[in-house]
Amino acid sequence: MDTLCSLSGLDPLWDWNQTWYTHNPELSNCFQNTVLVWAPCIYLWVLSPFYCLHLYCHGRARLPLSSLYSAKLLLGFFLASFGFVEFFYILLERRQEIQQHLVFLLSPIIRSLTVVLAVCVIYWERVRGCRSSVFLFFFWLLAVVCSLIPLQAKVQLAVDQGLSPDIVRYLAFFSYFALQLAQLFLSCFADQAPSGKAALKNSCPVQDASFLSKILFWWFSGLVFKGYRSPLQAEDLWSLREEDTSERIISDLEEEWTAERTKLQQQENHLSTNIALESRLPEQAQFLRKIQKEQSLGLCLLRTLARSFGPYFLNGTLCLMVHDAFMFSVPQVLSLLLGFMKDEEAPMWKGFFYASLMFLLSCLQSVFNHQYTYTCFTVGMRVKTAVMGLVYRKSLVVNSAARRTCTVGEIVNLVSADTQKLMDFVVYFNAVWLAPIEVTLCLFFLWQHLGPSALAGIATVIFIFPLNGFIARQRSKLQEVQMKYMDGRVKLMNEILNGIKILKFYAWEKAFLEQVLGYREKELKTLKKSQILYSVSLASFNSSSFLIAFAMFGVYVLIDDKNVLDAQKIFVSMALINILKTPLSQLPFAMSTTMQALVSLKRLGKFLCQDELKPDNVTREFFKSDVDGVVFENGTFSWSKDGPPCLKRISVRVPCGSLVAVVGHVGSGKSSLLSAVLGETEKKSGVVSVKGSIAYVPQQAWIQNASLQDNILFGREKKESWYQRVLEACALLPDLDNLPAGDSTEIGEKGLNLSGGQKQRVSLARAVYRKADVYLLDDPLSAVDAHVGQHIFNKVIGPKGILRDKTRVLVTHGMSFLPQADLILVLVDGEISERGSYQELLSRNGAFADFIHTFASSERKECLSEASQRGSRRLSVRLSVTECMPFSRDLSQEQLIGGDTNSITVEVLANSDEDHIPEDLGKLTTVDKARIGRVKLEMYIEYFRTIGLPLIVSIVFLYAFQQAASLSYNYWLSLWADQPVINGTQLNTDLKLGVYGALGFAQGIAIFGTTLAISLGCIIASRHLHLDLLNNVLRSPMSFFESTPSGNLLNRFAKEIDAIDNMIPDGLKMMLGYFFKLMEVCIIVLMATPFAAVIILPMAFLYGFIQSFYVATSCQLRRLESVSRSPIYTHLNETVQGASVIRAFNEQSRFIMGANHKVDHNQTAYFPRFVATRWLGVNLEFLGNGIVLAASILSVMAKGTLSPGMVGLAVSHSLQVTGFLSWIVRSWTDVENNIVSVERVKEYADTPKEAAWSIEGSSLPPSWPQKGTIEFQDYGLQYRKGLELALKGISVHIKEREKIGIVGRTGAGKSSLALGIFRILEASKGQIYIDGINIAEIGLHDLRSRITIIPQDPVLFSGSLRMNLDPFDAYSDEEVWNALELAHLKNFVSDLPDKLNHECSEGGENLSLGQRQLVCLARALLRKTKILVLDEATAALDLETDTLIQSTIRSQFEDCAVLTIAHRLNTIMDYTKVIVMDKGHIVEMDSPSNLIAKRGQFYYMCREAGLL
Repeated sequence: MDTLCSLSGLDPLWDWNQTWYTHNPELSNCFQNTVLVWAPCIYLWVLSPFYCLHLYCHGRARLPLSSLYSAKLLLGFFLASFGFVEFFYILLERRQEIQQHLVFLLSPIIRSLTVVLAVCVIYWERVRGCRSSVFLFFFWLLAVVCSLIPLQAKVQLAVDQGLSPDIVRYLAFFSYFALQLAQLFLSCFADQAPSGKAALKNSCPVQDASFLSKILFWWFSGLVFKGYRSPLQAEDLWSLREEDTSERIISDLEEEWTAERTKLQQQENHLSTNIALESRLPEQAQFLRKIQKEQSLGLCLLRTLARSFGPYFLNGTLCLMVHDAFMFSVPQVLSLLLGFMKDEEAPMWKGFFYASLMFLLSCLQSVFNHQYTYTCFTVGMRVKTAVMGLVYRKSLVVNSAARRTCTVGEIVNLVSADTQKLMDFVVYFNAVWLAPIEVTLCLFFLWQHLGPSALAGIATVIFIFPLNGFIARQRSKLQEVQMKYMDGRVKLMNEILNGIKILKFYAWEKAFLEQVLGYREKELKTLKKSQILYSVSLASFNSSSFLIAFAMFGVYVLIDDKNVLDAQKIFVSMALINILKTPLSQLPFAMSTTMQALVSLKRLGKFLCQDELKPDNVTREFFKSDVDGVVFENGTFSWSKDGPPCLKRISVRVPCGSLVAVVGHVGSGKSSLLSAVLGETEKKSGVVSVKGSIAYVPQQAWIQNASLQDNILFGREKKESWYQRVLEACALLPDLDNLPAGDSTEIGEKGLNLSGGQKQRVSLARAVYRKADVYLLDDPLSAVDAHVGQHIFNKVIGPKGILRDKTRVLVTHGMSFLPQADLILVLVDGEISERGSYQELLSRNGAFADFIHTFASSERKECLSEASQRGSRRLSVRLSVTECMPFSRDLSQEQLIGGDTNSITVEVLANSDEDHIPEDLGKLTTVDKARIGRVKLEMYIEYFRTIGLPLIVSIVFLYAFQQAASLSYNYWLSLWADQPVINGTQLNTDLKLGVYGALGFAQGIAIFGTTLAISLGCIIASRHLHLDLLNNVLRSPMSFFESTPSGNLLNRFAKEIDAIDNMIPDGLKMMLGYFFKLMEVCIIVLMATPFAAVIILPMAFLYGFIQSFYVATSCQLRRLESVSRSPIYTHLNETVQGASVIRAFNEQSRFIMGANHKVDHNQTAYFPRFVATRWLGVNLEFLGNGIVLAASILSVMAKGTLSPGMVGLAVSHSLQVTGFLSWIVRSWTDVENNIVSVERVKEYADTPKEAAWSIEGSSLPPSWPQKGTIEFQDYGLQYRKGLELALKGISVHIKEREKIGIVGRTGAGKSSLALGIFRILEASKGQIYIDGINIAEIGLHDLRSRITIIPQDPVLFSGSLRMNLDPFDAYSDEEVWNALELAHLKNFVSDLPDKLNHECSEGGENLSLGQRQLVCLARALLRKTKILVLDEATAALDLETDTLIQSTIRSQFEDCAVLTIAHRLNTIMDYTKVIVMDKGHIVEMDSPSNLIAKRGQFYYMCREAGLL
């Protein structure tokens, strides 16, 4: 190169004296004209083939011709032309001495050819759909940077000599440079999207962003400004990118996971061939094998996720490694800067050069760090989507045995808590392997500065590492324990919310409150232990930089007097130690996160590998009308793989179009038979085949939280005529007239605002609308009135019903329907004991015939002539509603206890506007809405008030003390560094080391004190907030639970309480810690260079400006994300409970799409939330790097007056500012975001509450009510203010021991009477007296615990059978057994292995519906109060058991007042009196015989029911 330059008459390529050792540095002409010109050209020529190949392999649609593309081509053309013109100009001008100008001749031609190549690349990018080119951006950037030095040289020459000598060359160069700058500017923008691509509504701008915008996150600014101007709404958010959508992610992952699972099952099968061996293994070895299996399940899931998301994650890891390279360069440059400060001869430009280089390296470090974090969070988001999708899909296919082992609460926890742990793992995983490498590099550089003394630092690290490793392990164990308690608490809360109605009727809230608080106390106790350990960990880490420095500096000065600590050694070492702190602080967190993630992976893997329903349990075939619809051949079935059979030797052929009735006692296996047809049971042997599609009506209706119409259509298209026909057949038309918005009325979760009978009819209508080939009907007529049941049988199920041509399998207890069945199957203990038509079975005189003769006499009367039925049909559907006013979110009169049909007697108010229909007509549930704007100051005050003022004052004092100690020891170091060296040593090193050590240790103790004080304060606040939330929820009236989805409430108890437990304390520790550190840095920088105030003050304003933009947007995004999370859990909860129905109707794909949509909707808020943090980080870190630049340049300018020690102190501390600035805002935002949890938990403090549970000083006798008299005095009741009274002027006196039947048409107010007695609804006027005491004047629990109800829906809670009967442990075992005997459950319970301690599963699912009903009866028998309200509680029982129960009630409650809300009139014909209600009035009241004689309403009702 030198030869080429010398030929052209130029100086050598490089000369150190010209470039470095001089006060006016410049590069040689040879270097300027060769290397600087050729470097960008070499870059382009070498890399363009690879780049073009990459575009060829990963291209998209061709881009349209745009102005940006045209401008780039035009500029390229001009640039290429310049080179050729210059080439010909030199060729003509210097043709005589061409050899002397070879360099000048070659450079323009190389340049022009390179530009031509660049233009070709621009064209190829357009063809392959590349909208923003990173490759060309770097080329133009390199070209501009390489032209800067020749530009400066030419400007300098022009200033010195003027333009005249070579004006053409000057103009050519300046024009060329301007065109290059223009190209660089244009390459900062992205081109238009391909024209054929349909633009998504509100699509994410990252797809349209240029490379520069992507790396600096400028594309996000639009949303930040929008969020600052007005609070963001859900519609302001961008739609997800295609690669982030559930459908795309899960479709790829599912195949991987299925393959992985198959492989795992094969290994398991291989192992299980050694079962004989395994059974001989000791228990310990079997336990170890079980643990090993669980871990391998977790690792399988991890492998699957790694294969799907690993490649993109590796891109981020690469960014992290580049970031580390820049991070370690900064202390080296600081060392050079401090060397410059010490060297009095050094030229000033070097100082400015080092300061600028430090600024540039810091900026690049920031850019790469945020790119890495962005990648991690994107991967984390995708992992969350993937895992949620897998869990949801799995919940649709797990078999019943597996379903019993994992409750709804646990499954919800998998998608909330465990997915969060996996997301944290993705973010911190790299620290696990990279942190040790970073620590090693730090120690290597420290060795260079301090020699063997660095080993003292290694010793300190070796001491800190195991300590924190041990703490991380202990915390991981505590975390598992805490999660177990949290699972238990959330599961219990889920059950409380599901069974809240029963809790209120029985006044059991306190017992369950105590149970929840028991879990909570254990949870907080574990949390406290964990936080104490965490405080030790944090104290050791935050003091780690001091401990390492103290050990190294101490050893360094003590081993040799000649070892001198100057500014360079101290502050470069401190900068390296500060770098060392990052991996040291991340490592325990990364280890802890990894441990937690492994636990979560194990839990997820275990759930995802649970046994699934086998598709071969049932053979599904196409429908053929000439063959049997359902066939069993010697089938034996059980509920679990190893469980006892629930059905044995079943052989049945059901011809197409026939009606088969299945009868038998409670628990004989009737529902199991239908489950076997659905494939829900485990087939041990035999064959089951079904021809055609199936529709299923379960015994307990499963209703979605959707409109009534959506519940019936169930995903099918609406065909009006068929839809109306189905409604009429299922007797739903009268109900539609009474629902606020007809069939558009929203039904609450689990059908809360429908009665039992309505739910069952909606469930039936769903099946009928389906037009399936085979109908499985599990006792659908049990919950409806007799006349409605008869109507449905005739219109739907029977030989003349709309299903007459379909195959129907009907489980029933109703004897009246049996004569019309083609085939009757009698089940006894899971076996078919008899089969045949009704007449055949009667003629055999077997068990069935005896049963019929004994119990059906009363029922047979109901099967009178069709004519009389038809004649009275009109009456049965006539409604007691004068005029229905449209109103919103109204709850019916009978929904709380559940009558048959749910209607509201509403008269139009005089001043109401009939034409006005509100928008939310028929809306029941209040959607979880995001609050808007910043969190109010009151929330912080409320939170800190619960912590307590003394604790807060001590926290602030400890922080101030901690930072004062830190400032003192750092300033002490700078004084030490500036101490003169006398005879090669420094004086009083022992004293200096002692003072340094004392200050450092004082800081360490203060750190431990502050973190512990914050942790304990936050636990106190958390305990209070949870207790308040629990009390507020349990003291809310029933109307609150009907309008609030349980998902919202569960979210408060799970996610929001978790945030208050863990996130707020961590955020507060971080925010306060960094804030005080920032104050320390500012004081140090101002002490060194007071002039820095001029820069720091405007930067503080800019900082405030940026953070106010960020906090406003971030908090709202957090709220939107939180609000969109609840529906995911509600949907999952609903799906798990209705899985068998969803499978029967083959609607899995629709529900999966619904889940996908809800997860995607949640991610649309989560994605901008984490990008907002990156946007803030980049902006603030550039601001912080400005402070580094200011501190460095001001120090260089004040070189003569500042000591190196002070400069070292100021610059090394300013290097930390970048981190502090963004961490303060982020932790502040985290606190504000999580204070939203406090806000959401406090929401329910202001909702309406019930009256007091008990009244202090109440003079209520302990044995009240002794007689059981009830007196209504002009009693009125309304469901909501502004509505007409539902009960009007009721005045009635019920004497002791009277048996009262309450009858009436739908909506007559039967159930309202019961609601009034229990004060579920408060009186609007008048009073109710029980034994002469006004019930409005006593506590709710005093009232509800002294009277008893047997409700229509039997609800059990998970826990022992004894707890379900007597949660307060108020009765002896003998009394409990006695109650069970009277309820006909004693034999059943005696046969259970654990007897009274038998564990009931969630909702009592391991007992049949009839058995649950009997448990409810046992509760009533145990309480034995003087007043019993019976809500026709025997609907789910077979007739034999029903008769036994009726006799039990008659004998055991003989001396009590019994009020029966009757649906079947035959049960009350022997009662003392019957109250007939209509439109909220009592229209008749007398003994049944007298009422029949009067031929009033009761007489007609009896005629309809076939009793006369």
